[in-house]
Amino acid sequence: MDLLRILIAILLPPLGVFLQVGIGAQFWINIILTLLGYIPGIVHAVWIIARR
Repeated sequence: MDLLRILIAILLPPLGVFLQVGIGAQFWINIILTLLGYIPGIVHAVWIIARR
């Protein structure tokens, strides 16, 4: 299941974070990072998924 979430996080980082933690602070942080740059959003999403 984590592999699927990581693949989703690479394509749509906020969706990957949402599937892992729901709507919360980490989700909004990821949206901001994704808007500022796609790569920071991916890194943050993969980090959130790998951490849990």
